[in-house]
Amino acid sequence: MKNQYIPRLAVIKEVKDETSDVKTFKISLKDGRSLRYSPGQFVELTVFGYGEFPACFSSSPLSQRDYFEVTVRRVGDATNAIHGLSAGSIIGVRGPFGNGFSLRMLKRKDVLIVGGGVGLAPLRGLIYYLLEKRGDYGELKLLYGARTPDDIVFKDEMVDWDMDVLLTVDRAGKGWIGNIGVVTILFRDTEIKPDNTVAVICGPLIMISAVSAELLKRDFSEDQIIVSLERMMKCGTGMCGHCNIGAKYVCKDGPVFTYRETMEFLEAAF
Repeated sequence: MKNQYIPRLAVIKEVKDETSDVKTFKISLKDGRSLRYSPGQFVELTVFGYGEFPACFSSSPLSQRDYFEVTVRRVGDATNAIHGLSAGSIIGVRGPFGNGFSLRMLKRKDVLIVGGGVGLAPLRGLIYYLLEKRGDYGELKLLYGARTPDDIVFKDEMVDWDMDVLLTVDRAGKGWIGNIGVVTILFRDTEIKPDNTVAVICGPLIMISAVSAELLKRDFSEDQIIVSLERMMKCGTGMCGHCNIGAKYVCKDGPVFTYRETMEFLEAAF
């Protein structure tokens, strides 16, 4: 039986700079096997000599069977260390962990995707999955906010996504002619019909709360709002208690929840 606490060896195949502190890593298992996962799940990555950290998949499992991608923001020792690695480096992988997005629930629905900052990473995996299965889903829309234009991740890919994409930034730099303000201002620029729509949100907790409140005002039910929480995840199995919020463990019970499921503990997360 496979021991979930022992990492499997993997090779970094490619590294791509997204912003000054965010990189996307293309990774393959060293034994050549595929890693089976669903959009929304995550892995624990080990940088030997520095430690491990959780990272959600930012790729779709449909077309990328011989590798997977994670998008990592530099925030601590282990993430700093992986940012210093290049193609050919050996790391460790545990997982996948978590529940992922309910793709069956989204089928035949319009899907409104709302992301903030590097929270777009797990949503990117979902987006590519939906685009690869385009005929199974209705209208797709992305509302995305970042701190500044330089903090927008996947900007070179968005132009090729077959969906409506609306962007905003908190602070505009020179040459920016788009929206300025928090992501909820984008609701004024797009028609959102709650009758057959599921909303999927990932980003800072305060953004998730604000977007959820806006959707509820627009007659979305608590079960039509799906949130991905990555707050404080550490071990991936619920043993360390690091991601405990109320009665839930984000890594074990999530990281994907319906808004109804979060109502009991989301306030405790602030």
